[in-house]
Amino acid sequence: MAGHSKWANIKHRKAAQDSKRGKIFTKVAREITVAAKEGGGDPEMNAKLRTALEKAKAVNLPNVNIDRAIKRGLGSSADDSYEAIVYEGYAVAGVAVLVYTLTDNKNRTVSDVRHTFTKRGGNLAESGSVAWMFERKGVLNIDNTVSEEELMEVALESGAEDIITHDDNYEVVCEPEAFELLRDVFVQRSYPILNAEVTMKAKNTVDVDAKEAGTVNAIVDILEDLDDVQDVYTNMA
Repeated sequence: MAGHSKWANIKHRKAAQDSKRGKIFTKVAREITVAAKEGGGDPEMNAKLRTALEKAKAVNLPNVNIDRAIKRGLGSSADDSYEAIVYEGYAVAGVAVLVYTLTDNKNRTVSDVRHTFTKRGGNLAESGSVAWMFERKGVLNIDNTVSEEELMEVALESGAEDIITHDDNYEVVCEPEAFELLRDVFVQRSYPILNAEVTMKAKNTVDVDAKEAGTVNAIVDILEDLDDVQDVYTNMA
């Protein structure tokens, strides 16, 4: 009986992991479709598509899914389109939250997002009330096995505007326009890149206690699990 229970638990965990991976695949494919529709199917000429393809590579989206998503974008009609909408809100302790969505039904999406905030003690805010707290930046995290002095010299020469030293990595920050050049330079030098993305970075962060952090993380997890949500950003430290 115990063996059966253990196997049931393993199957449940695997099903949950498969479901989460499936949702991630769907979201990345949707982003590729929208990028291809807006700027064409050539990533060399479409920066938005290049970024989406990088995400696809990071999550191991199969090539067949990528090709299908691009073809769908190039052949989609007005009846098969998604609208990009950004929602702004506050979680507990005044933590600011930005929610980026791609939706074909904004009434459904705003209802789901609002419900998530209110269920966890937060609230949706007016457009513009939160966005000013963030700025679009390129962020590359490099393993600290690289010489800090060498990294600083190379990064600053290649367009970085700030380098933040953490316990186990260096965080290189740049303007979005310099992101691809910096990443290419780091790859050429075989620097161990832990993460590289163009993201919304908080200008200032908010310190919260462990309980509040748990509540904020719960809101983020639920939001990220919504089908229409692509990215979630907070200014929690």
